[in-house]
Amino acid sequence: MGRHGTIAGRKAAQDSKRAAMFTKYARAIIVAAKAGGDPDYNPTLRVAIEKAKGIGMPNDNIKRAVQKGTGELAGETYEELTFEGYGAGGIAVIVEALTDNKNRTASSVRSTFDKYGGNLGTPGCVSYMFARKGVIIIEAVDGVDEDALMETALEAGADDMVVQEDSFEILTDPAAYTDVHQAILDAGYEILESDIEFVPSMESTPGEGDIKNLRKMIEILEDNDDVQKVHTNCAIDLFEE
Repeated sequence: MGRHGTIAGRKAAQDSKRAAMFTKYARAIIVAAKAGGDPDYNPTLRVAIEKAKGIGMPNDNIKRAVQKGTGELAGETYEELTFEGYGAGGIAVIVEALTDNKNRTASSVRSTFDKYGGNLGTPGCVSYMFARKGVIIIEAVDGVDEDALMETALEAGADDMVVQEDSFEILTDPAAYTDVHQAILDAGYEILESDIEFVPSMESTPGEGDIKNLRKMIEILEDNDDVQKVHTNCAIDLFEE
């Protein structure tokens, strides 16, 4: 199943980490709201709010996060950080973070790489193996017509749509992402996941002896409140049951 895994696997992972995801999404909303607190005029904020609502984040939490971002409420200032390196087995890893303490986050990420057989590198050491893409995932359920969905996505500016075992994965240029995202919602489709990601242009398969360490490293990184997302070029689903 590669980097995304199955629908059931992703839903189970979301359910098990819901509280932690609230913290991450609140930070994303705070940062997005700095460019304006009205989601009708701030597409990045609109998408962040939709994602937060999609995991059941209470409206009061969302409102407070927006107000912190606009300065209506006192709040922390978050800095965006990106770390690059290799996990066990030479798997390329990119870690995106939002933090109010750069040194704390850098130290934690570095120690996690070191502990589980990885190596944190310099900026650019693995990002050349990825392309920045908008990724929108729709579950393949009855009533979702592949051709109609593809037509909606392409007309809105999508680059491609990949048909998976139980989902449709729509890929866009980052500049077209919010337009495509909105067009799909306007057409009545339910979006399972949606984000701008680092999509690998070349994949790698870890050896059997490296999978445990690689999986554990990613789990620890994703459990870190400062970490927003972990991307890899691993060709297999590390968390498939």
